[in-house]
Amino acid sequence: MRKSVTRFFAILTGLALATSILFSTAVALALQTPSATYKPKFAGDPARSDSEAAALAYMRVVIRAQRQFNKQYDHFATSLAELVHSGSFTKRMVNPDRGDYTVSFQGKKASFTLTMMPKQLDATHRSFYAEDDGKIRADEEKPADAKSPIVK
Repeated sequence: MRKSVTRFFAILTGLALATSILFSTAVALALQTPSATYKPKFAGDPARSDSEAAALAYMRVVIRAQRQFNKQYDHFATSLAELVHSGSFTKRMVNPDRGDYTVSFQGKKASFTLTMMPKQLDATHRSFYAEDDGKIRADEEKPADAKSPIVK
């Protein structure tokens, strides 16, 4: 009888251990691949993750604000702070820390460049680049530049 009880508890302990290992493995896999479950925000969404979608949305807002600023003042803004209240660009958006991305902006009255560099560069966190032509370019291996492919 004593051997039966010992064997029962050994089997029960083994099952509990196997279940916890399987559960922790499933949780780890889910945490490693959040981009595999990315759902596009709109038809034709070129983003590969929620972080990319946020970065691209920020870039579109800056580009639209620059177009509006240029139309109103006949030159581009030379800083992000100058864009506040132009289009939907807000004071909060001047901060270059955009979650998983960092903004870099260089403005001149005749042109501007905007880059979004991820804190971790990979296939679901590409770097982005745009200039006054309004085309957003991306690269998953290095900082994006004027020669990088255009994001569709």
